[in-house]
Amino acid sequence: MNGEIRDREKTMRGLKKEDTPILAGYQIYHNYIREHEALDGKTPAELAGIKIEGQNKWLTVIQNATNTSIKRNLTDLRKSGNKT
Repeated sequence: MNGEIRDREKTMRGLKKEDTPILAGYQIYHNYIREHEALDGKTPAELAGIKIEGQNKWLTVIQNATNTSIKRNLTDLRKSGNKT
């Protein structure tokens, strides 16, 4: 992963900012989407028992994150006594 980031750092200006989402995107890609030869074609997530299904893994990750965020917000609202 470090080599990938170093290669991109030269051409991507946004990588110099501390709050850039680019690094988080690379982590997601590296751990959940990119298959690794050393792991027999699996992702680190698959090796840990986390399976991302579907043809478009990026879309699935985004949908799962969105659903988790919505559920968390609803739970917080219910705990605070607000009805939805």
